[in-house]
Amino acid sequence: MSIIVWGVIFALVILVAFIATRMASQNEEDGLHDTGLAIIEFNRAFPNEAIRQLQATADGQAVFVRLHDNKAGFMKSMQRHYACHLIEPGRVRVLSSETGRGLGIQFLDAPHHSATFEFSSPKEASEVSLWLLGNYVADPDKHLASNPSAANHH
Repeated sequence: MSIIVWGVIFALVILVAFIATRMASQNEEDGLHDTGLAIIEFNRAFPNEAIRQLQATADGQAVFVRLHDNKAGFMKSMQRHYACHLIEPGRVRVLSSETGRGLGIQFLDAPHHSATFEFSSPKEASEVSLWLLGNYVADPDKHLASNPSAANHH
């Protein structure tokens, strides 16, 4: 009888281990597709920034963040934690990828995050590029764009 009890206990331990590894691998596959998690993590890093919109990459390993004041942010899954940073105006370079669904982004302040990011559609990629373009225009340039007569006085 004790062999049967030990067999059942052994089977239960194996079952729990199997379920735990499946759940862990599912969490790794999900990445940052869970927008709730992305919002929480970004707000933890930058509590004074108001998030306006999020766009995850197709693989869910990165999220681009559009902030309330037209600034942009970036999050990347780093296995056990998330790297978050604000993209400073003029500190990013963007090129279209060969697929048309991605962007080759060079972060001048964080070159280790520079890469080509693929999105689910060309529309998503173009939207993120517009966020970055809006972020690229520095404040004095925005003032000149809204007040063309000021440009004549310089």
